[in-house]
Amino acid sequence: MSNIRQLRDKQPENEKITINLGFVDLGRIDLLVQEGFYSNRSDFIRTAIRNQIDSHAEVVSRSVERHTMELGLRDYSRADLEALRDAGEMLHVKVVGLARIAADVTPELALQSIGSITVLGALQASAEIKKALADRIS
Repeated sequence: MSNIRQLRDKQPENEKITINLGFVDLGRIDLLVQEGFYSNRSDFIRTAIRNQIDSHAEVVSRSVERHTMELGLRDYSRADLEALRDAGEMLHVKVVGLARIAADVTPELALQSIGSITVLGALQASAEIKKALADRIS
């Protein structure tokens, strides 16, 4: 029994969303899947979304710069937040993508080091951290 280790909960690599489509649009998607253009409905929808994002890439880039946001994946470790707290600084999280706060960060440390959180995408943090920072998350 001494060699048993607790595995970390695996974080999802994707965020699941739900969309409503009309029957005609859904039928068209199914036809394209049936004809072999896409492997399934999700493949079609992901491709369509990526194409739309690509068509607006310049606008997204300018907006990210204007709002001084980070684009992509941003991890915040316990050491990062302790260093900020010890320096008397507050972090203002601004991420387009995924922001993750490490599992070993306590609610107290989060309150002492995080002034605000704005995430366009997803925030992964413990329920305790989200509850402690609820008034700082927009």
